Amino acid sequence: MALALSGLASASAKEPADNAARFGALESIQDVSLSPDGNRLAFIEQGPNRTRRLLVVETAEGAKPRQILTSDGSGGGNLSWCGWVTNARLACQTFVRDNVEGDILAATTIIALDATGGNMRILSNRRSLRSLYADFRGGSVIDWSSSDNGSLLMSRSYVPEGDVRTRIVSRAEGLGVDRVDSVTGAARRVEAANRDARYYLSDGHGNIRIMATQGYLSSTGQFEPTVRFFYRPKDGGGWKPLAQNDVVTDSGFQPDTVDAATNRVYGFQKIDGRMAVVAMALDGTGAVSTIYAHPEVDVDDIMRVGRNGRIVGISYVTDQREAAMTDPGIAKMTGALSKTLGGKQIVIVDASADEGRYLVRAESDIDPGAYYLYTPKARELRPLLVPREPLLDVALSPVKAITYPAADGTMIPGYLTLPPGRSDARGLPAIVMPHGGPSSRDEWGFDWLAQYFAQSGYAVLQPNYRGSSGYGDVWYKNNGFQSWKTALGDVTDGGRWLLSSQGVDAKKLSIVGWSYGGYAALQSGVVAPDLFQAIVAIAPVTDLAQLKAEESKFGGGTINDRFIGSGPHIREGSPAQNAEAIKAPVLMFHGSFDQNVDIAQARTMRRALEGKGKRVELVEYPELAHSLETSEARTDMLRRISAFLPH
Repeated sequence: MALALSGLASASAKEPADNAARFGALESIQDVSLSPDGNRLAFIEQGPNRTRRLLVVETAEGAKPRQILTSDGSGGGNLSWCGWVTNARLACQTFVRDNVEGDILAATTIIALDATGGNMRILSNRRSLRSLYADFRGGSVIDWSSSDNGSLLMSRSYVPEGDVRTRIVSRAEGLGVDRVDSVTGAARRVEAANRDARYYLSDGHGNIRIMATQGYLSSTGQFEPTVRFFYRPKDGGGWKPLAQNDVVTDSGFQPDTVDAATNRVYGFQKIDGRMAVVAMALDGTGAVSTIYAHPEVDVDDIMRVGRNGRIVGISYVTDQREAAMTDPGIAKMTGALSKTLGGKQIVIVDASADEGRYLVRAESDIDPGAYYLYTPKARELRPLLVPREPLLDVALSPVKAITYPAADGTMIPGYLTLPPGRSDARGLPAIVMPHGGPSSRDEWGFDWLAQYFAQSGYAVLQPNYRGSSGYGDVWYKNNGFQSWKTALGDVTDGGRWLLSSQGVDAKKLSIVGWSYGGYAALQSGVVAPDLFQAIVAIAPVTDLAQLKAEESKFGGGTINDRFIGSGPHIREGSPAQNAEAIKAPVLMFHGSFDQNVDIAQARTMRRALEGKGKRVELVEYPELAHSLETSEARTDMLRRISAFLPH
């Protein structure tokens, strides 16, 4: 297997001068795809602030990228992803957010353009001035396979029109499926709009086989907590009931991928309280086969390659992400590539139509990742793009999987990252960094925030506390809000373990968290006020009652009422309602266009702490979302955190 010595230069040629800028920089490559013939790449490059550029380049060595489109996140929106319709035509999604009378709303649009930048077309449904209401869904591409003629199978939203001054109006409402010509924009209806439809799945060969619906409760106007799935027989006909899934408990079956060869749909369903991959027959028999179940953790991904979405395996996370490949050829290929690249994890990003070329990404805990072009016939692996070039000369810290005891004796899994060159944490300043979610978990690999703190001299503990997903129902409890006492107990016990077992400096122990992790950081100051010497909360939830009220505005009230629950924990588990107990200084960050956690949550916390005479600062980033999606904001945040934390 030949490993070339040179590749395409990544977009950001200038190296930042300090670690805050190095680690705060977003990946320069936000999205990348391979043309059907394997001869060209399209990639979205992250520029200053919210500027993004779409570039196309030949895969031949030495080729120069050509910019064909630029977006800056303002009125026209920003680029999200791009894919190849044909060797000469691209389809891209743009998105825009805005504050509309106090509510942060987002809209997406699918566009198409030539690989040379010309003949741009909007493929999403255009809105009529007679539309009875706004629908900001731009739809999605659900099948790229039958695109030799430049057309795509797309879901598109329809809004009924009023009939003032005209008799020619559309009564269609909801999400339907159209075949859309990416060159002319002409569309042909494939599936009539359904008001309750949420998404559709194709078989990878141009046939719609699955429809997901979620209705509204007429009494409240809120979404139902149940998603219902229907299938269409292979030979056509009407929709037939298949399965349903409770979005709060994740019980039932959730279809993910249709396998045309076996006339089955692969999806996720719990077996013995852990998520597994199962296949349901689409022939009316209701036959179910278990494809893969793990005895300790959830199976969370079905791996596919090619324009038809061919299933090649599944993956799950124990201490590290692992794969169980169902395609022997792909298993052999990814194994050989991993060996060639020193044991790094291999992700197949894209493939040419004949799978004669593969676009792969290789990464590890001490490698933020790089893109390669692999040609199996020539046994050639060639580097293409480096998305975090500022870190190329930085010696990153290995991430070690550990366990520590909670107060009740339960062993809590997590990850420990030490400063470069350190084999123990004795005498170091330290940070406990609980993950967001709460329906999430940390996994082994590169983490820009943990690596930044390690470079700054801190020992960093990332606990997968009870309430995390990925370990099954018993570990998940009733999620990290209803079971907050258990979750926060595990988080604070992680801090105590760093002190008692690892010997970190008690005067320099802090906690930093994002989203639910920010909630956990603040609430840890309530339940263990003398443990952490500083608290940093990024985009945090701070008041559970307020959170329930906020979610009701957008139709999620019933679902979130069940998820968050009711009872004494609403007040007891809200840091904003218990600000008087917090002793440590608090630093918070929040984007004003956050649609995941309203910035009002952080403002409520600031008022509560100020009202109790506590030390608190809130840094607001105008028009940024939950992830604080600019390098400038993240760099500024890292500098402020470093100045704030004891070290």
